[in-house]
Amino acid sequence: MRLLLDTHVFLWWASNAPELSDSARALISDPASTVFVSAATAWEVAIKAGQGRLDVPKNPERFFADQLERHNFWALEVSFAHTLAVRGLPDHHQDPFDRLLVAQAQIEGLTLVSADPAIPLYGVPVAW
Repeated sequence: MRLLLDTHVFLWWASNAPELSDSARALISDPASTVFVSAATAWEVAIKAGQGRLDVPKNPERFFADQLERHNFWALEVSFAHTLAVRGLPDHHQDPFDRLLVAQAQIEGLTLVSADPAIPLYGVPVAW
């Protein structure tokens, strides 16, 4: 399965947080899964860490590099196609980061791993 981690899921995975569901944990750890982390997630973490609203164990650059390498995750860059696809999304969610992740999942054919109840309203495959 090809998975895209929502920001909270990525952070919960990185910290081994109990909030991460057993089914999400199983999908992410499955050797048959290809797991992507979006540049939008890095952007969200960098903004929130810079505002003092989020603590990351190390500086964001090193934190992301370490996590991607340690867990064999793939970086998903943000393209013009991804950003422009946001325009066509209904207003189920006002969070620009989540809307971009939805657009990426749609365009790239990924299952979005998220606990956010608004995400399934977009009709994108969601795992939790």
